[in-house]
Amino acid sequence: MKMIYAKVLAMIFTIVAFIGSNVSSAFAEVNWETNVIEVTGVGAYAPQARNAFQARALAKRAAIADAYRQLLEAVQGVNVTAETTVRDMITESDVIKTHVEGCVRGAQIVSEREISGGGYEVTMKMPLFGGNNSIARGVMPEPPQIREHFPEPRNTISVRGGYTGLIVDCRGLGLKPVMSPVIKNDRGQSIYGYKNLDYDMVIAKGMASYSYNLNSGVDRAGSNPLIVKAVAVENHNGYPVVSVEDSNKILSENNSTHFLEATNVVFIR
Repeated sequence: MKMIYAKVLAMIFTIVAFIGSNVSSAFAEVNWETNVIEVTGVGAYAPQARNAFQARALAKRAAIADAYRQLLEAVQGVNVTAETTVRDMITESDVIKTHVEGCVRGAQIVSEREISGGGYEVTMKMPLFGGNNSIARGVMPEPPQIREHFPEPRNTISVRGGYTGLIVDCRGLGLKPVMSPVIKNDRGQSIYGYKNLDYDMVIAKGMASYSYNLNSGVDRAGSNPLIVKAVAVENHNGYPVVSVEDSNKILSENNSTHFLEATNVVFIR
């Protein structure tokens, strides 16, 4: 069975690579709150099946192949940085392509059922982050051994302390989710990025999550988050920009509770 799945997946890679970036799926979507891709594949019963058991088995196999196709389409469209997608990286590196292929093949079946009228439905998911079998391990190379320090605050301010995370409100700015975001201030200084963080932490947890409002999907920032409003987005709408005043506050408060090092960051879009 694993050999069959591998052959099917190899065929899917060939088809998707040929069709290119215009391919899209109505069923596949990245959940940027949980950093997981979940899809539902569907397979119809084959009329030439010899019996009900074979019809069910073939329909399940077709549903799994359909789910693989959707997973591959979805993951190739994910932005690693503001300028680079997983598709770009697969095109440039066979090593990355092999890793992504392995992640798709290792996707978990979370539910399955027969469809009334003749068919089978399989829901599968795969993580963007979470260890060796995640997409991140293949597309986010390990940075130099010495991490870049977070910049020091520009001005001395009174630190309140006790903040558990950071929420950057980017609503109305068209923020685009990426796996490796950068927060800048409006003078162009980066105050949060991949090179500031522990590599294993980033691979396991990711750098941030994304939500649509302040009432849900913000648990990552903890019970007492520091909330700031972005003033703009840059780099193809992938990187939030905050005021110098807010960046100074973020860095000062982080020196107290280190929520940036813990990647307790949420973007509202």
